[in-house]
Amino acid sequence: MTRGTAKGTAGGIVPALAAYLIWGLSPIFWKWLASVAPDRIIALRILWSFVLVMLVLAFSRGLGKLRDALRDPRERWLLVVAAVLIAINWLTYIVAVNGGMLVAGSLGYYINPLVSFALGILVFRERLRPAQIAAIALAVAGVAVETAEAGQLPWISLVLAFSFGFYGLIKKKAAVDPAVGLAVETGTLLPFALAFLWFAPTDGLLGGPSNASSALAVHGPLLDFLLVPMTGVVTAVPLLLFAAGAKKLDLTMAGFLQYVAPTFMLALGVFAYGESFRVANAISFGLIWAGIALYMGSGVLAARRAALQKAVEAQETEEPIP
Repeated sequence: MTRGTAKGTAGGIVPALAAYLIWGLSPIFWKWLASVAPDRIIALRILWSFVLVMLVLAFSRGLGKLRDALRDPRERWLLVVAAVLIAINWLTYIVAVNGGMLVAGSLGYYINPLVSFALGILVFRERLRPAQIAAIALAVAGVAVETAEAGQLPWISLVLAFSFGFYGLIKKKAAVDPAVGLAVETGTLLPFALAFLWFAPTDGLLGGPSNASSALAVHGPLLDFLLVPMTGVVTAVPLLLFAAGAKKLDLTMAGFLQYVAPTFMLALGVFAYGESFRVANAISFGLIWAGIALYMGSGVLAARRAALQKAVEAQETEEPIP
């Protein structure tokens, strides 16, 4: 690795790691909003994320990119689908966090990269290596153990994994600037969020905690003037940090860092919030972690082989002709 490449990678690690740390520790923040119904939290998250990302685009002179994305029918419709998927993901995540299911949530985000890989095979016809087949099989086995133990599919985990997996797939097809994408997605959802905040019952359409109250009512300075607007910051800032870092990271490092967030979620669920972690959970997570290790290891070996082959070819090219 050259000095420039190493410096670029190091410069990418800091913002990307910061993004994953925010995502991993964000359950602490969402717990502070536990008195607000989950679907009302999502409406607030949409509202304040839209406000923040529009300010970012205005100050960074990115509104032209937003207009270009809106003019392209294909991009526009892809981002509408992405908006629906991310709304499902956000709602499920808040239900998991404030419903005492952080362990299940972390399981979903451990599974998610393998789901994304499987979607890449199905949609982009990416070639399978034997180790990758085994990795996906181990993840399926882990879900099977969790299902057998609970007597039903781990819906929270699967909805989080698949909604974010398909969201990533759509975003890859759309290929727009992350801030522009978030602006279109939250803008698409904004009318529904505002209508919900105005007309929905105070405990939300899905029901909420017994002390749930309208997010438009007065709760006190901490909730109304700090925590509620911060929903936009907690949503948009890690996304923008990750976008800044991902450009400078190789795939191996990016793949490693994506497991930081669910690891912190799992630790918070078990050690901070006292969620149970039974033998069946250990077996299920162990299978999935083994699949992740196999997947990551095969990727590293493949990258090294490719680099070695490239070096050999370059050396052969440079050899003088006798």
